[in-house]
Amino acid sequence: MNKPFAIGIDIGGTNTALGLVDRRGQILLKASLNTTAYDTVGDYVKAVAEEVEKFKQHSGADNIQGVGVGAPNGNYYTGEIVNAVNMPWKEVIPFATLLKKETELQVTLTNDANATAMGEMMYGAARGMKDFVVVTLGTGVGTGFVANGQLIYGHDGFAGELGHMIAVRDGRDCPCGRKGCLERYCSATGIVITAKEFLADDDTSVLHKEDKLTAKSIAEAANAGDELALKIFEFTAKVLGQTLADAVSITSPQAIILFGGLAQAGKVLFEPTKKYMEENLLYLYKDKVNILPSMLPGADAAVLGASALAW
Repeated sequence: MNKPFAIGIDIGGTNTALGLVDRRGQILLKASLNTTAYDTVGDYVKAVAEEVEKFKQHSGADNIQGVGVGAPNGNYYTGEIVNAVNMPWKEVIPFATLLKKETELQVTLTNDANATAMGEMMYGAARGMKDFVVVTLGTGVGTGFVANGQLIYGHDGFAGELGHMIAVRDGRDCPCGRKGCLERYCSATGIVITAKEFLADDDTSVLHKEDKLTAKSIAEAANAGDELALKIFEFTAKVLGQTLADAVSITSPQAIILFGGLAQAGKVLFEPTKKYMEENLLYLYKDKVNILPSMLPGADAAVLGASALAW
């Protein structure tokens, strides 16, 4: 029998957020830790467990279904965080095993994009859907593929890396070691690179006045009608839409849900992305796939997604 509460944990390179969540997606208690404040993994896990213990005392341990964890390079099969580049510790961390030992609760771990997909299916834009894709457009690009109601993990737990599909052949160098990855064009980081390239040939855009370009400032300029900012989004949406058209051919999703900071840009991203996706879709899929914004509340989305794993 399902219990009324779950604990969601979102592990980031700088901050770890925790929440006690009910089945309707209401967060009853929150906590956060500085991920970088601990010398060893053991110290960090103990600090997380102390926050979990406070949640157990609030709700009663017998009322908690379990703990769901979203983490960079999180492997669902092993419960490990595997050589995550933005974590203080670069080794393979058996996080689920360590936290289960400390808390005596069932712990399920996956990567952060997969956790977001679970959250959309349970609480958000994908409720009632069995086939959809969540694409997180943040500092990087993450993806969660759901087919027949199940997340696709692949044989090793690392399936669904749309961010590292080659979107532009022989394109920009990517930290992963390859060239032209989607992440280098359609993340918050990627659109800033594009803006700098476009600004080199322009002297009229309001973006020249920005001390530090960000995805948010480019989006604000585009939504205010700045011609260069609109061209930057058109270019970004073309790369994204073409890549999504390829992704559709793999799982034939009902919808693609865009999540993350860049997705907050609204119609300047969504409308051209939909246009370029439709132009490049195989005829079998045309006019069948919606592109939707996330319905998870931004500040709490990662914790909600992680909590959904527990159910």
